[in-house]
Amino acid sequence: MISSKQDLKEYLEKDACALGLRPRKVVLLGKEVWRFERILRRYEYHLNVTHNKFATLFWKVRHRQMSYKLGFVIPPNVFGAGLRINHYGNIVVNSEARIGDWCDIHQGVNIGAGYDGVPTLGNNVWIGPGAKIFGKIQIADDCAIGANAVVNKDFLQTGVSIAGVPAKIISEKGNQYIRS
Repeated sequence: MISSKQDLKEYLEKDACALGLRPRKVVLLGKEVWRFERILRRYEYHLNVTHNKFATLFWKVRHRQMSYKLGFVIPPNVFGAGLRINHYGNIVVNSEARIGDWCDIHQGVNIGAGYDGVPTLGNNVWIGPGAKIFGKIQIADDCAIGANAVVNKDFLQTGVSIAGVPAKIISEKGNQYIRS
């Protein structure tokens, strides 16, 4: 969670790195996902740190506008640094979910509540297109969740690939793209 101006800077640098961009480069056209992530991080900063009602409201409105434009429902303070959103369209995340650093997420993903709670995902998790993750579950670090997987139970083993309906371990490879 962003708790200082330095944290904001670090989050933006890691997010840019995850998207393959240089953080201080001015991007004018074609980078709406990067624009969304910058707005999200500034909204988080003002929500958590400054408590300036005007600035918080401004970034909240900008966040909502970009969310509608791109098809994302990604609330503040859910994702760690290094977020990579690969495509526009239909990503829904519960506001109580917690996802670690260096998450790589594709379109059609739903991370939501079950009867007992919401998911917690570790660092460096790859989430394939159409995956559904719900309930009070935990996913370990360095895992890969396959396309259209339905994950409703814990996977506490680090570095595994899970897929299927319901999800099960299909490989010991996991997300092999390790970031630091």
